Parts: sequence; C-alpha cells; structure tokens
Amino acid sequence: MMGRQPKVQNKLFYTAINLEQRVRQNHILRKVKRTIDFEFIYNEVKDTYGLNGNESVAPPIILKIVEIGGQSLNSE
Repeated sequence: MMGRQPKVQNKLFYTAINLEQRVRQNHILRKVKRTIDFEFIYNEVKDTYGLNGNESVAPPIILKIVEIGGQSLNSE
C-alpha cells in the first residue's frame, strides 16, 4: 500500500525541535521544495503498489533519499 507524505512536518521526533526554526532560510532544500512539486510521482508509480499490506514510505521521500544519496556519493 502506497504511503503519503505529510504536507507539513515542523516537528521531528521531539516536540521541542521545530524544523522550520532549525533549517536556515537559504538552505538548498528549501529552494527545491519551493521549485519542485513532487506530487506527480504518486501517479507515476501507483500501478506498482498493492491495495493491502503495510503502508510504504511515500514515493517522493524515496526519490529524495536516492537523490541526496547520489549527491553525497558524487561529492567524494
């Protein structure tokens, strides 16, 4: 079953940590978030997911992990 990415995630693990306050305003990932709408990925991969079972990690998150991982490999 395909998972969905939450629209807003201000808090991470602990309620005292607010991501909006911790990530600087000029961080590259903020620019990516403003520029690219990752909603298209759900339609691209919907035929590869079943209708029952455990909910997966949201496809946009998987794509972002792969991209970030690729960037860190290329920078070495």
